[in-house]
Amino acid sequence: MPATIAITDDDAVTRETLKSYLTDEGFDVLLARSAEELKDLLAASEVDVVLLDIRLPRQDGLTLTRELRAVSEIGIILVSSRAEKLDRIIGLEMGADDYIAKPFEPREILARVRNLLRRLKAPGDQRDDRQRRFAGWTLWLDRMRLTDPLGQPVRLTGAEFELLSTFVCNPGRVMNRDYLLTATTRRKTDATDRTIDSLVRRLRRLIEADPADPRLIVTVHGTGYLFAGDVTQDDPLSPPGRG
Repeated sequence: MPATIAITDDDAVTRETLKSYLTDEGFDVLLARSAEELKDLLAASEVDVVLLDIRLPRQDGLTLTRELRAVSEIGIILVSSRAEKLDRIIGLEMGADDYIAKPFEPREILARVRNLLRRLKAPGDQRDDRQRRFAGWTLWLDRMRLTDPLGQPVRLTGAEFELLSTFVCNPGRVMNRDYLLTATTRRKTDATDRTIDSLVRRLRRLIEADPADPRLIVTVHGTGYLFAGDVTQDDPLSPPGRG
């Protein structure tokens, strides 16, 4: 079945232009002018990805992103004006998967949507994927997936995945915030030290037994962070469990 995209923007031209383009590409498209209308759509329909304008009337897209992420694993792509770099940073910290700046080309929106859908709907056959295992967790590097010690999938935003991948691919290495900013794609110009600290807090809540006393992502005071967990690496051609 085709994926369903909800376009939320108070500008009618933007809504209709994107609807026409994405419908021609085979998607089901729903339209909302405000946060209230989007909430009604989500209550009535199964939606895969939300294209969410940051500047909405009454309730802004950043606040709505935080609310959606608290209760849902829906894909969220924020749309912001080019000058609003801080908004894009905050949006990623609140759990958005991606952002795109206005003015944009519909073709770029299409590419972002397809990339996000591939990650959200990764195939179940994981034997041909690079894996990193730590403390019972498994990170699938190629499919951008994380499974917990019981084998259940755990939702990661794009920013969370990028940072966790950097940690597990460099165990035992002290990395300062500048390095982590550079290693985390799409955040070389917009991100700040606060972005990394916020992402670390979110990852600790996900993977640490006690986030207040972290044993995996350890703070190195005055420097940055270190991944202290034991990491094993699986060859895609080897049976599961072999490093």
